Amino acid sequence: MAELFPGLESFEWDKGNITKNWEKHRVTHFECEEVFFNEPLVVKEDTGHSGTENRQYVLGKTDNARLLFIVFTIRGRKIRVISARDMSIKERRAYNEAVKKIAEIQE
Repeated sequence: MAELFPGLESFEWDKGNITKNWEKHRVTHFECEEVFFNEPLVVKEDTGHSGTENRQYVLGKTDNARLLFIVFTIRGRKIRVISARDMSIKERRAYNEAVKKIAEIQE
């Protein structure tokens, strides 16, 4: 996490987002945090939904290899997860393409 997000120290959670992500998508806040520490990690700007603050999304996997799509923002020195769900088929393809490119670069 330190390489992609220098200076960030922790996560910021509120009960509403924890509950929403669990009830809508069965994703725990622990799983969300795991994604940021596992590689490979694909991070992009979420320009379509960045109204009042800069939002980004991440495609990554949990410790149990669950593939998640997470929208987040950075507030101060903390990552604040806005929403999390399983990747769609299109997102899985994009993630797999990025993983393949990373592997080719490392060879």
